[in-house]
Amino acid sequence: MRTSVLAACVAVALTAGPLAAPALAAPPSASASASARATAGPDAEALCAAIAGLPDGDATAALVRVGGTGGSWHGSSGVRDLVSGRAADPDARFRAGSTTKVVTAAVVLQLAAERAVDLNRPVQHYLPGLLSKRFKPITVRQLLNHTSGIQPGDALGETLEEVYEHRFDTLSPRQVVASAVAKGPEFRPGKQQHYLNINYTVLGMLIEKVTGHSYATEATRRVLHPAKMWDTYFPGTDPRIRGPHNRGYQRMKQPDGTTRLVDVTEWNQADRWAAGDMISTTADLERLIDTLFRGRIVPQPQLREMFTVPRVKDTTMKDATMSAGLQRFVYEGTVYWIKSGARYGYSTAIGATRDLSRTVVYSLNDTNAKDEAFNPVAERIVGAALKQGVSGRDHLCN
Repeated sequence: MRTSVLAACVAVALTAGPLAAPALAAPPSASASASARATAGPDAEALCAAIAGLPDGDATAALVRVGGTGGSWHGSSGVRDLVSGRAADPDARFRAGSTTKVVTAAVVLQLAAERAVDLNRPVQHYLPGLLSKRFKPITVRQLLNHTSGIQPGDALGETLEEVYEHRFDTLSPRQVVASAVAKGPEFRPGKQQHYLNINYTVLGMLIEKVTGHSYATEATRRVLHPAKMWDTYFPGTDPRIRGPHNRGYQRMKQPDGTTRLVDVTEWNQADRWAAGDMISTTADLERLIDTLFRGRIVPQPQLREMFTVPRVKDTTMKDATMSAGLQRFVYEGTVYWIKSGARYGYSTAIGATRDLSRTVVYSLNDTNAKDEAFNPVAERIVGAALKQGVSGRDHLCN
């Protein structure tokens, strides 16, 4: 199966001039030299090389967008599906996984700005009876930054293969929370950080209780529409990806011990909900991070929560890195605020410097999504995306 990178890696090269200057200044922790380095344009040649050769054993398609004050680049490679071998659609929708948490956090912080929610108040106040008496008071902020101590909820199976057999079944968010509550707390609230979907599932319930509307309605009204994310939506129990999309494949074990790629595009993601069921595009996610970081979705006082990491250790005894909806990531001395996400067949990441001097969005049709090891294609993309090129020079992948 052959992919023409000249046709599929449609790199629309570097813009003729810099993007509009960001409204926000660099944070105090960002050095002037790091900020200056980030004003150079993306390295188009390195980015083309990073996504060349797809499909391969790690991914069947890649969609990438890199932007910032020095220019922008976007490209794609791979195939729409393994049967036809048609070039991947660069505007395709995909399962955005846990990047959904950025949207959920933004909604909660908006509600905090409106004084409808107090981040220091226990979630038990807003959702009485949801947690058992075994749980000490857990603040809304502790849910946002994953220091709640609530354990993970159950899934529809223990292995990928078991869950796949139930891919069209519905596991409701309330069932997921009930199974988590039954396990009792993992640790005292605020003492550790454990990144888990359950925190944002509870936040989804909080949003519905406080507003009286569905999570999807509030997230769409408060975040998607202001960010002009017209191709993004929440599928609920619908297992399909509506609109143009590239098929997702996952490597699975077979009864004879071998593995093969299985088409996992259709999958009911209802249990991921406010923690990870969003369907989006790279262009929409780029607009999300740009609009959000400029303070056009969440007011500045509350937006600081997204760039504040609690001073605790995580469950592996490393310093915490998760904030409200984002994660602090340092690369060659520059701080990036990122969020990754994965659903079977798809993995995604968004990230940017605080001052938007460099932004990165990618989506992979990942054949080992949810695996603990970092996908080699994703690793190449990140390395190339954060590398500085020459601004203002057109470059097509070939």
